[in-house]
Amino acid sequence: MVDNNARESERSILRRRMVALAGTGLLGAIAGYSGDVEARPTTNGSPNTSESATGDGDDEEDSAESDCLEDGDSDIVVAQDGSGDYETVQAAIDAVQPETSDETRVYIKEGRYKEKLELPADRTDVTFIGESAENTVLTYDDHADKLDENGDEIGTSGSSSFFVWGDDFTAKNVTFENAADPVAQAVAIRIDADRVAFDNCRFIGNQDTLYNFGRRTRQYFRDCYIEGDVDFIFGRATVFFEDCKIVCKDEGFIAAPAQPEEVENGFVFKDCDVVGNAPSESVYLGRPWEPYGRTVYIDCDLGDHIRPQGWEPWDEPEHGDKTKTAFFAEYDNSGPGYTPDQRAEWSHQLSETEATEYTRENVLNGWNPRVV
Repeated sequence: MVDNNARESERSILRRRMVALAGTGLLGAIAGYSGDVEARPTTNGSPNTSESATGDGDDEEDSAESDCLEDGDSDIVVAQDGSGDYETVQAAIDAVQPETSDETRVYIKEGRYKEKLELPADRTDVTFIGESAENTVLTYDDHADKLDENGDEIGTSGSSSFFVWGDDFTAKNVTFENAADPVAQAVAIRIDADRVAFDNCRFIGNQDTLYNFGRRTRQYFRDCYIEGDVDFIFGRATVFFEDCKIVCKDEGFIAAPAQPEEVENGFVFKDCDVVGNAPSESVYLGRPWEPYGRTVYIDCDLGDHIRPQGWEPWDEPEHGDKTKTAFFAEYDNSGPGYTPDQRAEWSHQLSETEATEYTRENVLNGWNPRVV
């Protein structure tokens, strides 16, 4: 009888070799190869589809599996010391077979990988698994005021350390960082893709750390650490933050949502701890970047650095009165920063019935994120 563990090890090694060959252009020369791992279908429809593209949603079972993940469970291994398949993360991304329906797992060993990264739109269903969240760091140090080769400022979007274009991207145990000094907007990661999930990841920066860019895309963050000062969680996507630590480094604003008018949900923070070293009553929960921005905090613990009024309207005459179009709300928060009687009069305190509608499934429009 063949040992099952040995068989799985052989299959994993074979898969890793085939994915590595894809980066060399030799894969097409291997006649008859169709992959050794059963393909998992993905949903390539619009973000409004209700069909899950990523797993069966058994969080407990998947979490137990994630505790024993090693490089042998992955298709590609990245290690700066040369012990893996590649020494850089971008080389591993480039080696992923484009337009495949198979998940590709990239195991990244500990190290500070200073690279300006891009996951192209045709690299879908890619999963990053870091050796540890604290010591597996993907970093760069661009900021909005830097000049490009033509002498023009690269701007906020151009400052991103990592651009995610490929749908169904997942990451676990990885730090995404913009290490620029606090001189201008400096994005750690810009996400344009749909069905993107992060588990136990860290997002490090100052102004504009986390750019949830993509219009009508869905993103999920669980047990993540997100830090910054001004508008450090911002963008147009629909995003569900669950059991995350939101760290305010200085006075400023947490969320700057900019959802299109027709999108029902924006940023939802559920069971999150809002902490930090910012001075007392110096941080707003959010302000509308665009007129129909939406943000809701439910069952969150708010530190004393949160301003009593909670929300700021970001007055811009050319965009009309945002207090009549934006939707900012709370339900059953706690902590010294939760002062519902002093909140901005144009914000909302949800009823219990209204709050029950903000489930992960409802907010993400039927998508059930895969837990690595």
